[in-house]
Amino acid sequence: MGAELNIPIDRSSPVPLYHQVVQGIEAAIRSGVLEFGSRLDNEIDLAGKLNLSRPTMRKAMDELVRAGLLVRKRGVGTQVVSNQVRRHLELSSLFDDLRGSGQKPATRVLEFSHGVPDPAAAGTLDLADGVRAYHFTRLRSVDGKPLALMENWVREDITEITESALSRQGLYELLREAGVNFRLATQRIGAAVADQRQADLLDTEPGAALVTMERTAVDDVGRTVETGRHVYRADSYSFEMTLVQR
Repeated sequence: MGAELNIPIDRSSPVPLYHQVVQGIEAAIRSGVLEFGSRLDNEIDLAGKLNLSRPTMRKAMDELVRAGLLVRKRGVGTQVVSNQVRRHLELSSLFDDLRGSGQKPATRVLEFSHGVPDPAAAGTLDLADGVRAYHFTRLRSVDGKPLALMENWVREDITEITESALSRQGLYELLREAGVNFRLATQRIGAAVADQRQADLLDTEPGAALVTMERTAVDDVGRTVETGRHVYRADSYSFEMTLVQR
């Protein structure tokens, strides 16, 4: 028997019925009501329980399969394969997003130093020769599952940063507490495959797909505050954006 789903369907809503099903199942996966490996009823039974047509239910399930949240297995049925974190493209941090969605992020600081950065990082941060910066690499996990490997440089003239503080709080939270008002950031999203070190840390296989993100953030007085390079497990993480016609 498949997992029980309680999905409210509003037939007066402008949101298509199939998309209401998609949203309901996504919410159940994110909240943990549907855990990894949970099996769902077949489409005919689900359609009957929700008083929907079979084509509507099939369209919803097809979209969830394409999104990588469900998989169809012969002889088994439809199962949950991911509780992927989706991050909206806005000036927030992974720590903020995870905590805002009710999850409990954990951080392990892998490397930490305070010194003169390499020329590339110094140039990005617009630092004069010889000015120091903080440089650190962190492993971010949620529910005990490694999610992201994050390398960052932060200019030293903002606040003191310690390894212990980074293990307890998100970077942007620490900087906001120091009075930083973020204004804008340049950000580039890409893809890569995991090397051996990344695979070991992220508990995946060498060659597994990764989502990459490079970001440089500027505050409201024009200082380049931080720059970073992050990689995320592609089976657990994606970026989401809304496009507007101009």
